[in-house]
Amino acid sequence: MECMSLLGFGACAPDPEFRTRLPFPVFDIDRDTIPPPLRRRTSQATQMAFSAATVACKQAQRSPATLPSVFASVVGEIQTTDQLCTELVKPDGIISPSAFHNSVQNSAAGYWSIAQQCSQPACALAAGHETFAMALLEAWCQLAVLGGELLLVCYDESWPKYLDPLRGEPAFASALVLAAGPVDAGVMRIGRPDYGVSAFPPAWASLIDQMPALSAIPLLGLAAAGGGVQNIAVSSGMRVKVNPFSAMPGNSE
Repeated sequence: MECMSLLGFGACAPDPEFRTRLPFPVFDIDRDTIPPPLRRRTSQATQMAFSAATVACKQAQRSPATLPSVFASVVGEIQTTDQLCTELVKPDGIISPSAFHNSVQNSAAGYWSIAQQCSQPACALAAGHETFAMALLEAWCQLAVLGGELLLVCYDESWPKYLDPLRGEPAFASALVLAAGPVDAGVMRIGRPDYGVSAFPPAWASLIDQMPALSAIPLLGLAAAGGGVQNIAVSSGMRVKVNPFSAMPGNSE
């Protein structure tokens, strides 16, 4: 496969001050993206994932029901999991079956499939600081083998502060609709994620270390701004070559 094409993207951040700092459109949580019967059960993580994914699908003009998906999160449902662990050490040790159901890594992926009535394959992964890079690599592998299009969502809610006071903020989610090969109507062409010398822009490096889900910021910033062909860091040790649509020969601005 020559490349992946970015057809649309979305981003969600609950912190209004942080949203003003980002170099691309980013929105608050939109709870209306989740059907009412599911809404009360969902965490901040799932709500952000839904919000970003809905924007990406709308921008790409794709039906969510038709897209396989890759959901990626460093800590998943960390707030729910932390609450469960807190309850388990109490003398009675009683936990909520609903909370247990919602504590698994693929909660967001499962709820998305249910809400969108999507029977396409979905996977959920975590890879620490490499999570966004591994999600891109998983997307590349699926598209290279199967072709077609898919939805990638990378997200993390705020972490309990006592677990790591220096990390876990700000909460953020991003979503990409990707297609196999070059697509003229795409926003950007993205090469295969590869190991190599890479570094995040100094303005974002420390914040990305604090919240790895923010690793998508340089890629999304370039997608929004356009520019020439260049290598973009997607983790501290991986990069992708990108060609924004506006820089492609033969395409009008």
